[in-house]
Parts: sequence; C-alpha cells; structure tokens
Amino acid sequence: MTTTTLDAPAWAPSTTLRSGSGYWLTAYRTMLRWHLSSLRMWLFLLVMIQIMFGVGYVLGFALFFHEIPRTAALWVSTGTPVLNLILLGMLLGPQLVAGFKQQGGYDFVKALPVPRTASAAAWYTVTLIGGIPGMVITLLVAQVRYHPGFTVSPMVFPATLLIVFTGTMIGYALAHAITNPMTTQLVTQALVFAAMGFAPILFPAKQMPTWLASVNEWLPLGHMATIMRDVLTDGLVTDVGRAYLVVSVWGVVCGWLAVRALGRRR
Repeated sequence: MTTTTLDAPAWAPSTTLRSGSGYWLTAYRTMLRWHLSSLRMWLFLLVMIQIMFGVGYVLGFALFFHEIPRTAALWVSTGTPVLNLILLGMLLGPQLVAGFKQQGGYDFVKALPVPRTASAAAWYTVTLIGGIPGMVITLLVAQVRYHPGFTVSPMVFPATLLIVFTGTMIGYALAHAITNPMTTQLVTQALVFAAMGFAPILFPAKQMPTWLASVNEWLPLGHMATIMRDVLTDGLVTDVGRAYLVVSVWGVVCGWLAVRALGRRR
C-alpha cells in the first residue's frame, strides 16, 4: 500500500522551523507576494488615484487666490504629500480587512503560519509602494506650479519611512482591533475627514482654535506634516524633535496593538 503526500506550495514558508530570521524573511516575502497578488488588479489604479488626489489638491488650492503667497504655497506643497503617504495605510488597509471579515476570510488570514510582525511589515511595504509615487509626483507638480524653493534634506528618506509606518500602523490597529466591519469603515472615514479639516497638515496650527491646537499636540497627524516640512524646507517649522517623538510613539504603540489583536484566537 502506498500513500501520497501533498507538498506545500513553493511560496509557502516552511513549517518545520517556525523561528529565526530566515523563517521571518520567508514569511515576509510570502505575505508581500500575497498582498501584491491580491491587489494586482487594483494597485495601479490606487496609485493613479493617489497621484490625481495630490496633484488636484495642489493645483486646486491656487484657485482660492489671485496670486498665492509663497508661505501658503509651501504649506500646501509640503502638506499634501503627507496625505498621499498616509491615506492608503489609514483608509485602504482597514477597508480591506473589513471586507475580509464580511466575506468570512478573516479567520483564514489570522490562521496563516506566519509571524504577525512579518504580516504587518509586508502590508507596510505595500503602502510604501502605493504612496511614494503620489508623493513624488505631487512635489514635482508643486515645484513646477509654485516654485516654492524646496530645500530637500537627506533625512527625507527616513522621514518618509516613519510617516508611512505610523499611518499604516494606525489603520492596521483599527482594522484588527475593531471587530465590527461597519464600525471600522465608519471610524476610518471619520479619521480621514479629521485629517483633512481638523489637523494642521495643510495650514499652521496657530490658525486653529487654541483647544484644538492643544489636542493636536498629542496626535500624530500634524506632527507628520511638521516632519515633512522640516526635510523639505529651511526654517519653516520648529520643535521637530517633539514631532519625531510623538509620531514614533504612535507608530510603535499602534503596531503593538495591531500585532496583539492579530494574535488573539477566538
């Protein structure tokens, strides 16, 4: 009598040794390919939407002015790329997870034999892929339209990585910590609305009511814009150390909450 064994797919991480850096990297590559494959019909469209959003915002803002002041042009030109970087992580990620929950596939995702940190890192990479083209093209259009005088620092690369990380982890934590898909969708929509109108991303905090400016001192969105302005301009913003601290703490805490929620078993 003979028996037939089914080998695991070539893309699947080995289940014989579920520890160590080699296993983590294999799991990361597996989840990255899985995410990209799942979005293969949509990723290009999402990137194009991000580009149109950023370019439209930068060009449309000038319609409010006969001649836009240089400072206002700088604030819009450096704030809009932040929205490019965080919207995918804060909006798309939770929407996809909510869809998995509604379709009954969420338990399958949670049961995959991969480290939770590898799964989170793979999705973080996807949001980088989706967000950076929109950021770059938005900055190029802003330069052509306004000639704002960007002073690009080498710190633009780690700053971009940090902004995307925190934005992604906020969305990731909401997606996995909130059990009701409808609640997740409503909360993320409200979060994006708050980012557009109630966070000092496109305008200085001093133009806000004092109480709202004080609240934003402890929230990450305005500080993300401060970090971006620091690496793209010279002398436009101050207190950058606090901005890096607040954004980093939010990213780490939300990442921990997301990984913990993913690791729960019902």
